[in-house]
Amino acid sequence: MHRFYVENDQIHGKEIVITGQDVNHIRNVLRMKIDDEIIICNGQGKDFYCIINQISSNEVIADIMSEQDTDAELQTKIYLFQGLPKKDKMELIIQKAVELGVYEIIPVVTKRSIVKLDEKKKELKKLERWQSISTSAAKQSGRGIIPRVSEVMTYKEAIDFASKLEYNVIPYEKAEDIDKTRDIVKSAKGKQSLGIFIGPEGGFEESEIDMAFNRDIKPVTLGRRILRTETAGLAILSIIMFELER
Repeated sequence: MHRFYVENDQIHGKEIVITGQDVNHIRNVLRMKIDDEIIICNGQGKDFYCIINQISSNEVIADIMSEQDTDAELQTKIYLFQGLPKKDKMELIIQKAVELGVYEIIPVVTKRSIVKLDEKKKELKKLERWQSISTSAAKQSGRGIIPRVSEVMTYKEAIDFASKLEYNVIPYEKAEDIDKTRDIVKSAKGKQSLGIFIGPEGGFEESEIDMAFNRDIKPVTLGRRILRTETAGLAILSIIMFELER
């Protein structure tokens, strides 16, 4: 069954009004007709099973037959604190992290970050692009929410934000005990929120690692191989997703 996303203000009682590009997709690409069934998601974890009632050039109106919580979401909200990488690596990280179930992505400026994004206009343009990638990835993977890409934070701001979460981990190349890492990952199950810290190219400086340890962010190892920044986050996300999946 085809799936579409709307904002809550497009839901009116037992009707949902679809506008924008999805109208053309429904009419001219899928060639759907009145009484065809579709799923509409509000982007906040709720799926509506609907029947198309009206189709016009600028909107599609569907009647809600039933609704339920989307079953695609993890019970734990995962926050990815990603050290800003070079070039377009952030776009790949966002796309794949959303597919893997991340709840929110926080770009972080660290001491070894080459990209700084100091200019507000430049940062805003990047954020709009990144949020668009998150939205597309959420739709493609059937997510129940559209993960948010937050404004860029300093490392200290990210640490302070993470202190409000229930559980936090940081892959660290000097962490050696793989069995301890397995225990840490298993302990994430049942937590309401989880933060993952990933450094940029070159990783974190020791002072940043010390700051993380002092705030009870737990070090984990990803094995004996050195992973690129765009690989490390996806690796730990995959491991944690497998453990948290119902």
